[in-house]
Amino acid sequence: MYSEADKKNIELIKRNIGEFPDFPKKGILFKDIFTALTSGEVCQAVKELFLSYIKSSCPDVDAVVGLDARGFLFSLMIASELSIGCVPIRKKGKLPGDTFSVEYQLEYGVDVFQLQKAALKPGQKVVVVDDLIATGGTLEAATRLVELAGAEVVQCVAIMELTPLRGRDKLQKYKVHSFIQYDED
Repeated sequence: MYSEADKKNIELIKRNIGEFPDFPKKGILFKDIFTALTSGEVCQAVKELFLSYIKSSCPDVDAVVGLDARGFLFSLMIASELSIGCVPIRKKGKLPGDTFSVEYQLEYGVDVFQLQKAALKPGQKVVVVDDLIATGGTLEAATRLVELAGAEVVQCVAIMELTPLRGRDKLQKYKVHSFIQYDED
């Protein structure tokens, strides 16, 4: 499925992802993409990996949707390379103008995501990107927002996935891809 270059990029990224025990609360081993992105070589690997995958798996996308906040890092980079639109989904109160809103469950409470109503057009094909799939709540909320706008979620793509948290269960009707899977809790 992956080219040799993609496999090397995945390994480079994985080696550089930081781990922080007991963050943001006791018992959680936080996987930190920001630690990896301090390396220019890793930044290049992330860019190449996303582009290679998206070009081959969904070449006809019209926009890339990035989730607040780490997804923003990837969405602009991908969109600019593909010459397509970059659309942010943000937490409540951060976007001006008319917005769609969706409430979603977090491990530690409830939050609200918003999408500007004019950001996507009906029928547009969209890839949703983020750094991590954990419980699937944020990605599921994002897909609902995209659909409220009348656009089509072609795929959800993330760098990492914490498979024991079963985030894919909330995304069963979508094609979902992660480059690195962690099987430990």
